[in-house]
Amino acid sequence: MRQAAIVIMAAVFLVGGCSGMSTTQQRTLSGGAIGASSGALIGWAAGCPACGAAIGGGAGLLGGYAYDQYEKSQGRP
Repeated sequence: MRQAAIVIMAAVFLVGGCSGMSTTQQRTLSGGAIGASSGALIGWAAGCPACGAAIGGGAGLLGGYAYDQYEKSQGRP
C-alpha cells in the first residue's frame, strides 16, 4: 500500500511540473520519452535495454526538437 502511495505522489509531482512548459519543451520531452521507451524495447530484444533507452532517448530528444523547429517554420505554434 505504501509503495502505491509513493508511485501516485511521484506521478502527481511529475505531471504538475510539466504544466507550464512551452511547446518546444513539450515536443522535445515527448520525443525523448517516446524514443527512450522504444529504444528500451529494442534494447531488451538485443540484450541491453539501458543502452537502447539511452540511445533512443537522445535520438528522440533531437527528433522532437527538430519537429518543433519545423512546425514553427511553417507558422504553426
